[in-house]
Amino acid sequence: MTTDLLEIQPSELKFTFELKKQSSCAIQLSNKSNQYVAFKVKTTSPKKYCVRPNTGIIKPKATCDFTVTMQAQRIAPPDLQCKDKFLIQSTVVPAGTTEEDITSELFSKDGEKYIEEKKLRVMLMSPPSSPVLVLKNGESKQDPSYETSVQKDKVPSGVENIPPSHKAVKDFEGFEPTKDQDELRAANDMEPSLTTEDVEEPEPAKDGLFLNLTKDFKEWTSKLNIVDSKLKEAELTITKLTEEKSKNTQEKEMLKHELEILKRKNGMRNVQVGFPLLYVFMVALIGLVAGYLIHP
Repeated sequence: MTTDLLEIQPSELKFTFELKKQSSCAIQLSNKSNQYVAFKVKTTSPKKYCVRPNTGIIKPKATCDFTVTMQAQRIAPPDLQCKDKFLIQSTVVPAGTTEEDITSELFSKDGEKYIEEKKLRVMLMSPPSSPVLVLKNGESKQDPSYETSVQKDKVPSGVENIPPSHKAVKDFEGFEPTKDQDELRAANDMEPSLTTEDVEEPEPAKDGLFLNLTKDFKEWTSKLNIVDSKLKEAELTITKLTEEKSKNTQEKEMLKHELEILKRKNGMRNVQVGFPLLYVFMVALIGLVAGYLIHP
């Protein structure tokens, strides 16, 4: 087969690079043939990018879009130069083939089946009306002397329509596979000499915003724990003061009761002190009668 199966637009992946921010790029695949075509997307940096969808089937003369998302980066590359590459494999499949039928063996070059491979380069651009990020002494700083992208070398607009050469194979070696939501598709899909793995559909990305939210959540949790401990201490203090107040009230009531008892006892003693006047009068009368009888 000499004609191209897919037309890829654009021919380069361009990302607006900002520290700790994600950036996305949309790619359109157009099926130029009159047959069903299956495709698969791979990259040299599977942990750095997420592709959705990373596989699919395109009907004859139809188009299909997929989005490549570059995860938030903490360090800017020198002069925004990026050596990452993407590889798009495609092959003709029978009508009625589903995405579940897309396996590693489908793009294997062991048989006589034609496998078309096209490579895409990655270009990083500085944000509009913003100084370009440059790397100085291992730290990312802004260089005010630049106002546009430092990409000086233009990349050819065409893409390779033949299987990658030995040099291209070296560009795709030495990378580990990314995680996939469907672990059945996590096997090596490149030929033995090409160890690049697929860019699989992303799990929830831990981008800069998510990390910041996680950090804020931990800080608030720590503060809430401190406030909770202080509230518990205050509750213990209030409980102790309430108990002491109750004890003081009981002691006060006991003292008041004892004081009333003492007052009653003192009143009884006061009543018993001295002799009644009638009693004295009777004793005097008896004394006079006795004296009269003794001395007539």
